[in-house]
Amino acid sequence: MQLTVFSDYGMRLMMMAAAHQDRLITIEEVARVYGISRAHIMKVAQLLVKKGFLKAVRGRAGGLMLGQPAEAIRIGDIVRATEPDFAVVECFKPDNRCRITHSCRLQGILGGAVMAFLDVLDRHTLQDLMLNPEDFGTPNAA
Repeated sequence: MQLTVFSDYGMRLMMMAAAHQDRLITIEEVARVYGISRAHIMKVAQLLVKKGFLKAVRGRAGGLMLGQPAEAIRIGDIVRATEPDFAVVECFKPDNRCRITHSCRLQGILGGAVMAFLDVLDRHTLQDLMLNPEDFGTPNAA
């Protein structure tokens, strides 16, 4: 199983927001720190704001901040929000065309594995991933 780049960026964005809870972070800052596209971070941020994980403050002095306390944000919930699906094999897809689905046992086994994966992620919160602002090479206060 492999998570998408979108989920990776989502986790990184959330970790940076958690490390800087005393101030707003900007899309430009996140893109610079991680060396990734501003456009990609913007898309990820829009989804995370829509889902309530982040809050956006508009305007010249605007930016992003956590939408909930770090200890209330489960890693599994972030992954579910940022992953389009968990179709690890053909039979998980809505347009499944596998000819042996009706008798195959693989779907049940892999379905259980995906559930176990998410169960482990659900045991951890953003608080468990907390880093210091210095870990990002950014100041603690703007």
